[in-house]
Amino acid sequence: MAGGIFDPEFDQLPMRIPIFPLPSALLLPGGQLPLNIFEPRYLAMVRHALATPTRLIGMVQPLDHHVGGDIANDNIANDDGANDDGADAAGLFETGCAGRLSFFQESDDGRFVIALNGVCRFHRLRQELDPNGFLVADVDWQPFANDLRIDVSALDRDPLIKVMKRYFDMKGFETDWTQIENSDNHQLLATLSMICPFEVAEKQALLEADSMAKRADLLIAMMEMALHDETGGNDARH
Repeated sequence: MAGGIFDPEFDQLPMRIPIFPLPSALLLPGGQLPLNIFEPRYLAMVRHALATPTRLIGMVQPLDHHVGGDIANDNIANDDGANDDGADAAGLFETGCAGRLSFFQESDDGRFVIALNGVCRFHRLRQELDPNGFLVADVDWQPFANDLRIDVSALDRDPLIKVMKRYFDMKGFETDWTQIENSDNHQLLATLSMICPFEVAEKQALLEADSMAKRADLLIAMMEMALHDETGGNDARH
C-alpha cells in the first residue's frame, strides 16, 4: 500500500498516539472512515491529534461491545449503555490501524465531523489515560512497514466481484459497479472490508490479514457464509 501525498513516511510515524476504541469500526490502510465525535474525552482527543505533526488517531476495536462511549460513525449506532471506563486497554484488541485526520469540521451542536485516512497498522504496547480521559499508547509499527509500500502483487478479482454482487444483492446495497471495477485492489479490499456488516471478530481478522490475497480470501469466505446462512444452504449460483 502506498501512502497518500500528505501521509507521513514510515520513519516519521510517532511512537505514541491517541487510541480510539470503537466496535465494528474498521479502518484499513488506504481506506477512509468518517466519524461524528461528541463525547468530551474524544473531542479532546481530536484536538490533541490536530495539534500533532502527523494528526494520527489509532482505531482499535473493543473486545467488549459496550466499550467506546458516546461516539458514532456512519455505520454504528450510539452505545447509550457504554462503560465510562471505555478507554481501558485490557478490553481492546492488540492490533489497530492509525488514520490521518484528513478532514475536520465543527458543527453548531458541539460535534466534530472528521474523516480518517488509513495509514498503517500497529501493535499496542504500553498505554495510559490522558488527563482528558482518552487513551494514549506506545505503538510498534515495524510488523506492518509494508503498509506504506507499493504492493505490486497480483490479485484475481473475479471470484471476489462475483460473490460481492450476490452478497450486495442479498443485502439490498446500491452500488456503482463502474466505480468498483475501476478501483485499485487496495481501495476495493479496504472499502469492502470496512462497509460490510461483519462481526467484530471477522473485521479484526480482515485487519490482521497479512496480504491482499489473504484478505480477499477472507472476504469471499465471509460473504459466502452470510449467503449460506441467509438462504439456509440453498444459495443456487448462476
